[in-house]
This record gives sequence, structure tokens and C-alpha cells, in this order.
Amino acid sequence: MKYLDQPDETDEKDEKEMSFLDHLEELRWHLVRSVAAILIFSVAAFVGVDFVFNTVIFGPAKVDFWTFRMLCKVGDLINSTAICIDELDFKIQSRKMTGQFSMHITSSFVVGIIVAFPYVFWEFWRFISPGLYSKERRASRGAVFAVSFLFATGVLFGYYIMSPLAVNFLAGYQVSDIVRNEFDITSYVSTISTLVLGSGLLFQLPIVVYFLSKVGLVTPALMKTYRKHAIVVILVLGAMLTPPDPLSQVLIAFPLFGLYEFSIFISRRVLKKKEKEEREELMEQQKP
Repeated sequence: MKYLDQPDETDEKDEKEMSFLDHLEELRWHLVRSVAAILIFSVAAFVGVDFVFNTVIFGPAKVDFWTFRMLCKVGDLINSTAICIDELDFKIQSRKMTGQFSMHITSSFVVGIIVAFPYVFWEFWRFISPGLYSKERRASRGAVFAVSFLFATGVLFGYYIMSPLAVNFLAGYQVSDIVRNEFDITSYVSTISTLVLGSGLLFQLPIVVYFLSKVGLVTPALMKTYRKHAIVVILVLGAMLTPPDPLSQVLIAFPLFGLYEFSIFISRRVLKKKEKEEREELMEQQKP
């Protein structure tokens, strides 16, 4: 015999199942709105093909690009012409019948992802934040702004620093004078997109370190131990993407090294706060 106040197992099962389905429905609408935002910005980029290609995508391939003009101004100030880039000896071609059309669609989609990224992350955060404890929500306050700011900073760094320097390096690299650099549009757009998006994701390092430090997988001591390895990787990356002069290598290596040091600072802050909370919790348990 079942008591009136005793919950029915079937009802509990249905309630849990409905709760799970409700979460799926909630997730579905967050995904729908995120995809819709990406598609809207992608369509806008597709329509504005002249600005997207001639001004944005092909910008780093022109000697009047902002980065090249700034390098020439710095060269004038220090009386050195080595860092002034006044020629980019290469051509961009389309060797496939569908090459330009496919790159038009691909580039529009990449632009849509970049522009819609803050909104997409905001939708993602709206879905997971209700499942956090109040202490965790307070600790992660401002996460949307921090992630969006770091992503935008990384995208700008990739576009204005990494992309033009990489284009200059690859355009001037020759294994023989017989070989002439004539890049396919697919290769060019893929390289620019990879550098820009990769830089935007690379600048999420402090956020990743923050959460890994919260769960104890990363510590400041660990990051200091591998600091020398990080410096070597950054210097190699700077040497590969820049002309053979120290100033250009510093332009790309210094921000990346600063990002790594900032991540160590974030990990140290998280560790100190975690130790403080543990001491306070221990004192509370020791009270009579």
C-alpha cells in the first residue's frame, strides 16, 4: 500500500525526464539564436563583398596597409629602411572554376563567426550560468566581457600584426629565382582566416588558465617551470612570421610573452583566493 505523501517513482522519473527535455529545449533555442546571429552577419558580409575583400581581406596584401605604413614611419624615426616594406611581389589567382565563389562563401562565414562571437558566447553563458552556484557566478562575473574583449584583441592582433608580417614573409620567400609566387585565392584566404581566428583563440589563454587553476590543473609554479619553453616557442614563431630584423620580431613576440605572463598572474590570483577560502572554511570547521 502506498501512502498519500509518498512520491510515486513513475512521477519522479517523468519529472526528471521532462526536466532533461526542458534543458535540451533550452539548449536548442540558444543554439538556434547563435546560428541565426552568425548567418545574419555572414549574409551581410556576403552582400558587402567589395568592402570585405578589397578593404578587409586583401588589406594585408597591399603596401599601403596600416601596419606597413606604421613600420615605414618607425623606420624614418630611427633612420632605418630595413623595416619599411614598400613592395609585395606576388599575385593572387583563382585556379579553380568555383574558387572565387567558394572563397566568397567561406570568407563571409568567417566574418560572421568573428562578428557574432560575443553574442554567441553570451548565449552559451546564459545556458550554463543558471547551473552554477551563487559563489561560482560571483567569481565568474564579467566573463562575457572578458572573453569578448580578449577575442577582439586577439583578432586585431592577428589581423594587424600577424597577417601582414606573414604575408610579407611568404611573398618574399623563394627557394629559387625561377619560382614566382602566385598564390591561389583559396590559399590566401585560408591563411588570413587561420591567423586571425587562431590569434583570437590564442588570446583566450588567460581565461583557460583561470578555469584550469580553479580546478587545480594549472599552478603558477607549473607555468614558471615551462616559461623557458614558452619563450622559445614564441621567439621561433616571431622569427618565422616576421622579416629578419629584431624590431619586427619584438612586435609579434612581446605581446605573446606578455599574454603568457598575464596568465601566470591570473593563476597566482586564483591560487591565493582558493587558499584563503580553504583557510576560512577550516577555521569555520574548528569553531566549537
